[in-house]
Amino acid sequence: MNSFTQYIQQLFANEVGGLFAAEPAPLREARQKSMDFFLAHGLPTRKMENWRQCPIDGLVQSDYRMQREADPYRPVEEYFQCQVRNLATQMFPFLNGWFVHPDAPLTKSANGVITGSVAAAVKQCPELILPYLTTTHADKADRGLVALNEALFNDGLFIYIPANVKVEEPLQLVSMINTDDNLLINNHNVIVLGENASLSFVHCDDSIKYGKTLINNVTEVHLAPNAVMHYYKTENKDADSLLVNHLFVRQQENSEWVSNVVTFNAGYIHNAIHLDLDEPFAHANLYGLYLVDKSQVVDNQVFVAHNAPDCSSYQMYKGIADDSARANFNGHIVVRQDSQRTQAYQTNRNMALTDEAVVTTHPFLEIYADDVKCSHGATVGQLNEDAMFYLRSRGIGERTARMLLMYAFANEVTDKVTIDSLRERLANMVERRLSGELTLCDQCRLHTSDGKVLIFDVDPDKI
Repeated sequence: MNSFTQYIQQLFANEVGGLFAAEPAPLREARQKSMDFFLAHGLPTRKMENWRQCPIDGLVQSDYRMQREADPYRPVEEYFQCQVRNLATQMFPFLNGWFVHPDAPLTKSANGVITGSVAAAVKQCPELILPYLTTTHADKADRGLVALNEALFNDGLFIYIPANVKVEEPLQLVSMINTDDNLLINNHNVIVLGENASLSFVHCDDSIKYGKTLINNVTEVHLAPNAVMHYYKTENKDADSLLVNHLFVRQQENSEWVSNVVTFNAGYIHNAIHLDLDEPFAHANLYGLYLVDKSQVVDNQVFVAHNAPDCSSYQMYKGIADDSARANFNGHIVVRQDSQRTQAYQTNRNMALTDEAVVTTHPFLEIYADDVKCSHGATVGQLNEDAMFYLRSRGIGERTARMLLMYAFANEVTDKVTIDSLRERLANMVERRLSGELTLCDQCRLHTSDGKVLIFDVDPDKI
């Protein structure tokens, strides 16, 4: 047993009689089951297929601290400002792993919508949330970090949308880190949409002041028949961050899932999506964009399971890696035996701008039905020479031509965002990121401990 596992074992033993002592027995039993799994399997290593290209075990420390209670309340505007023109959202800020609120950790609206803290939901509406929190997703040896989250999560965002309710205003989750300590943060978010419900959801990760924090999040989404959810995730983290996101989505009949995950800056980021289309005529679109340089690492893992007939899925992930950055994409589609008339498509396109940048891609189809339409494709290359020649022949300078082609390459993903103001802002951030101007998530100022602004740039002159 290594030092990190020993630390986690002792931390859990302390919290069983502390933070978790008052929880319902089924939840405490589920925590113990997940902890037993973590102690048996530990952190994922490069020997495991999904972690082979971007292992995390060598980066994790053993001197983390878990914050046992929320910081004293301060208005979020005092330390966080985010302005996306014309984007009106209901914001749910989390600071150092805890929901920030003056006096209402959980809100129940007149139309039946429930939003707020997972910890508060366990106390106020356990019948709605416990079925999800007591079901483990740690069923494979490489899901040690999922088990760690299920055993130690202290809070998260709970969203419950009843049947036939269409939420017009997007909901926004903002996770902020403001500490000199090396925190271990395990947030567990649960989002449930009833039949015919709809929701647009924006999730942002930001840092104000930070140590070498390990953020280990799990989000689970459940879509009832005919439910529609659009999920937008933006990541613009500091160079020392370790951010792990596991997203589990289950879809019922005729439901629709659309996700768009954009990584602008990273220390180390692991994004894993596990999507189950469980009933006929469910549909999913999954988009992703990652822009990394210096020694940044981004790892995208997408698993889509077609478990019922007449379902469809479409994936498009794109990435640009500069300097000695590392980018990895693993895309796995499974079509079960009875899932006839499945349509599943997967595309991954990458640019490696230097000889030192490492880009790996592994698209994979596993098909057990015979009446299907499935395809996958992946490329790793540089800018198209014919397109460069075309632009140069029309009087466009070499640097500008390269910028235009890279922007067009990336914009194909951000253009899929259906919220107009958010789409425009993401396009602007992509343009600034590629030209070396984007240091932070716009007004979300992110500084080092010595006051210097972090600047990450992709240099088009290196192409």
